Amino acid sequence: MGLVYADIKLINAGDMESAKRHYIRREEIREITINMMVDSGAYEMAINERIQEQMGFSFIEKRRALLADGRVGEFDFVGPVMVKFANRTAICSAMVLPGDCDPLLGAIPMEEMDVMIHPRRQELIVNPAHPEGAVLSMR
Repeated sequence: MGLVYADIKLINAGDMESAKRHYIRREEIREITINMMVDSGAYEMAINERIQEQMGFSFIEKRRALLADGRVGEFDFVGPVMVKFANRTAICSAMVLPGDCDPLLGAIPMEEMDVMIHPRRQELIVNPAHPEGAVLSMR
């Protein structure tokens, strides 16, 4: 199977809360749509420093992470990030990769949105068993 990419909308959920409390106007909520690599082998969502600068997500903490090339590094985790694809939404944190690294959508937000990779079409799809909306497994 080749690489899979999807257009994913990221919204600063902190901005949404600020708008709800009337600290900022609704049109000031930062959002961006990014063509992200979909990687079910990665747990977390990852953005790069450029996206972080543009979106202004709040720093949560530093965490160590094992990268695809086998290196372990320490990275900033930021959030909350609202993630949208089709009729699905997830709220998560994101690991900030250096520079202009490719952003990726990992397994945790994929599970929350109840989406999957279609192997033949090599694309992200909503779970066909639940087309009307996500159904979370609590087993």
